[in-house]
Amino acid sequence: MTRKTQDGRRGPSTSRRSLLLGAGGLAATQMVGAKLGMPYIGNAAAAEPIKIGMICAKTGAIVDQSTFLAQGGFFAAEQRNNQLLGRPIEIIWLDEPNPQGAQLNAQRLIDEHKVVALIGGAQSSFALAISAVAKKAKIPYVAANAAAVDLTGKLCNRYTFRLQPPVDVHTRILAPYCLDIGKRWYLLTAAFAFGQDIKSTFTDFITKAGGTVVGADEVPVNTADYSSFILKIRAAKPDVVIGGVSASDLTTFLKQWNELGMKGKIPFAEISIGNTDIWGVGPEAATGIFTKVWYYNNPGNSPEDKAFAEAYLKKFNQPAPDKAWMGWFGMRSLLESIELAKSTEPAAIVKALETWRVKEGDLEVGYRDFDHQMKRRTIICKVKDKITDKWDYVDVIENAPRSIADVDKAFGSAAESACKMDSL
Repeated sequence: MTRKTQDGRRGPSTSRRSLLLGAGGLAATQMVGAKLGMPYIGNAAAAEPIKIGMICAKTGAIVDQSTFLAQGGFFAAEQRNNQLLGRPIEIIWLDEPNPQGAQLNAQRLIDEHKVVALIGGAQSSFALAISAVAKKAKIPYVAANAAAVDLTGKLCNRYTFRLQPPVDVHTRILAPYCLDIGKRWYLLTAAFAFGQDIKSTFTDFITKAGGTVVGADEVPVNTADYSSFILKIRAAKPDVVIGGVSASDLTTFLKQWNELGMKGKIPFAEISIGNTDIWGVGPEAATGIFTKVWYYNNPGNSPEDKAFAEAYLKKFNQPAPDKAWMGWFGMRSLLESIELAKSTEPAAIVKALETWRVKEGDLEVGYRDFDHQMKRRTIICKVKDKITDKWDYVDVIENAPRSIADVDKAFGSAAESACKMDSL
């Protein structure tokens, strides 16, 4: 079983290894127990562990976000004393080097490790690959981070659940703010599912609003030099640039945007950014208006989320990034659903996930039964004009949409969904 982690790039002053070994000591405890020939949870040593398969990148452009997603998952298990239904929880973490690798490792977790559920998929292409395996094997799968529309749209299945709002929901929330800036948009998007969905949904929105796409470029993952694209944007003179590049690619772009003197000249907007994306830019270069799934300094956070933020800060001596919360919340929903089902049978877990709910203010948050998309509000935020805290880069503009009716409208109805859910 995979116990050890590989070192990689992290956010400010934090290594991947120290960060994960700090996650309740779970990974460290498992390794020490193996060396000593001892069970890693003494009180439940005689019980067969409940195995959860985690698939998160250990290398590549998405590694920063993935490390926090994994850490949040371990932290959720630790908060339950690493026990579930009176048995130890064993989280087995494998890599997702590419969609094919993610698919192979998902199958390994099912065939070799006999996991009862899967969680992970840091990019949409990875999540779609894992989802296909979950469907075939009939194993519940929680995707915490992927935003491609098809995951809970035309490629939905009864075993896949998604926490992150899809691109079209983010678009309906952010695009009106961009429209207030102006009607001439330039799109710079990644050449994979996430970026392609952004290009499609924002183009559709601005066209219907009577605006114009004055330029559009698709860029490869891990692009090192954005200068030619930035020069094209400068020549086109759009009112706003709509970004669709993720993780370290967004960091690279915004640094070069600033270096070429574009910060403050043309507004930049993007959906679903992570803390690590913007932390990596640095306070001098950071800019933009964004949507986020969660923010530690959001006054609208629920009491449970505030308690998580406090516990995380106490343990790790830094505020919780959004991806740590997403890993925690996704794992929490899975573990609580297994508890609710009182069973590790896949069908029972799926039915429990469909009924699992928590309250966030006036909104009941959970996975919708007709497409397994989690419905909750999204944060609209703007990078501060002057950043004085190395963690707190943004101001929360709104928890959107405000009314429950508008939340329902943003996510769409069952009749509007492309999902045709299969049976168990």
